[in-house]
Amino acid sequence: MKTRDNDGALQFNAGVRLAYDSVLSPAALDALRALAGFNADRRRIMAERIARRAERARQGRHIGFLDPAATIARTKLTVREAREGRFEGSPIPPDLRRQWVQGTGPGTRPRSSVEASLRSVAYALLSGADGWMFDGEDALGQISTMSLDNQRNLKLAFAREEPFLRVAESVASEMNDWSRGFLGRPIIEDWRRQLDFTTRLFRPRGLHLDDRHIRDGDGGGFSASIVDAVLYVVNNHKTLRAAGASLVLYLPKIQTAEEAAFWNELLAALEQHLGLPPAEIKTYVLVEQLEACFQLMEIRAALGPRFVGFNTGRWDYINSVSDAMAWDPAFVNPNIDTITMTYGYMRHYEDRVRRAVNTPDQNGRFALWQGGMEPNIPVGSERGVAEAMKRAVAGGEREQRAGASGKWVAHWKMVHIVRPIWEKAGEANQLGREFPRLTYAPQDAEDLTRLEPAARTVKGARDLLSVALQYGNAFGRGFQAAALKPADSFGDDDVLYLMEDMATGEIRLSILWEWLHKKAPFTADDPAAGVRAGDGMTPELLTTLLDQEYGKLLGAADRDVHDDSKGTTLPIAREIVERCLRSEVKPPWFVDLLNLNLDDHDLAAARARVSAYLSAFARDGSRLTDNPRSASRS
Repeated sequence: MKTRDNDGALQFNAGVRLAYDSVLSPAALDALRALAGFNADRRRIMAERIARRAERARQGRHIGFLDPAATIARTKLTVREAREGRFEGSPIPPDLRRQWVQGTGPGTRPRSSVEASLRSVAYALLSGADGWMFDGEDALGQISTMSLDNQRNLKLAFAREEPFLRVAESVASEMNDWSRGFLGRPIIEDWRRQLDFTTRLFRPRGLHLDDRHIRDGDGGGFSASIVDAVLYVVNNHKTLRAAGASLVLYLPKIQTAEEAAFWNELLAALEQHLGLPPAEIKTYVLVEQLEACFQLMEIRAALGPRFVGFNTGRWDYINSVSDAMAWDPAFVNPNIDTITMTYGYMRHYEDRVRRAVNTPDQNGRFALWQGGMEPNIPVGSERGVAEAMKRAVAGGEREQRAGASGKWVAHWKMVHIVRPIWEKAGEANQLGREFPRLTYAPQDAEDLTRLEPAARTVKGARDLLSVALQYGNAFGRGFQAAALKPADSFGDDDVLYLMEDMATGEIRLSILWEWLHKKAPFTADDPAAGVRAGDGMTPELLTTLLDQEYGKLLGAADRDVHDDSKGTTLPIAREIVERCLRSEVKPPWFVDLLNLNLDDHDLAAARARVSAYLSAFARDGSRLTDNPRSASRS
């Protein structure tokens, strides 16, 4: 049986080119081949990431600011020029000037027909959000061919091809039924006109990820970033430009200005290949990495006239701080629910981002700041929903006062809860608000890892474990974005489910790893667990808590933990969680081990793969990222 389709420059899993010929079209394949040379550079940049991380750990050295006299890698600009705004930025395109609410989520569903999966795109485009970031990364499941399904659905929907219009009409009716009951009014008057309201955005996968269906010509991993960016732009640029809409990508997981410059070169090559004007592809950057916060102006300058704004996401950023500080025994996070955007290092992170976007470029142009995620879903008891919505509105109001031009929501129902905050303010955006210029003193660096006193409890550990296990299980089933809450809250409708994606699993394992390996002291007694304030997390206590939380999931109703997962993906999730937590060398990415075990429910095989990954990473920093069975799956 033929397992790979090799055209010389690239290798494809058997059957995907035929099954997805509308996505992997001749034009898309030509562009992939034209950009394939960037993959070797991408591999080098990713190896350098791991090497920097390891070197800082060996030396016990904190991340620092760049030398002002240094030249930003892959550019002709100096760090000083970037910080002073002596570069050409981008005017803000008309359809990005007002982005009060941006929704996020993928354009497909696992194990669904085309018509059923298109409902995800319909909800997004009918939501009333100013923009919708269709996700190819943290919220998009990777089982089977979901990444290609996502691209297919976006192409169908943007071009208004059937069955999308039929699906959209049906979804609009359902959305109005909900809104009449919850808001007392319909939210969609003319569903066809409503489809044109929302700016379409796309998030490709990060540079650290390999695609699951395409390999380099040598059989090695091929960049998921290249695949996602090429397929989205090639398949949709004519439709979007004909409608007067912008081509916009959200770039995730960038750690350095060099990585931003790499993205700039990659997108410039794609524009040249397609005959698009320079900087036609606009970019937001998600500030999800601590190292990036030391290079904000440098990242802006590296992307130059294609950069339009930053986004401040909470979970990914907390995880990056925890991971960067894994070597420091004095750095230990508190309970995750206490690490809000006003906590210690998070407060300083947000402040640096807003100051960076409000620093003018050489033409006096500013950039946008899109606030972080609101993960609540207004489903639960009347009391629970009311309290959660009050917190959601308060969070949005705080960001608006702080200078954000808008906010993210994880569910379409939240659009009409938080949008009135910016409607009341009335301004399309908050470009050019007066804030102090960024400074680069030792105190600024210290503030970016500043801890503050907060609770660290056994209940907090249970919540971390429960959600990490549930997330790993959901990922294995294809739900890379899932509505979750700790097992102790199952059945309590006063506690709402939160829409969680990959970042929530990453940070929960990172904090638990800190507590175990740094012997973090609990701040309160927990008689049931035999813990007193001042006791630390031990391997024995971890085993006890893991057994108990796992048992709760096995005994949970199908609504919370699907019954058909309890003997398949849930045991594998437990294996990955436990091995990650007990590993003396902290793995950099939970997603690596989850990807490694997709589409396979053999626990023995999963154990072997996890062992191989952890051994390789501990030995020399190698990341095993290729699913052993993916080459034979069509």
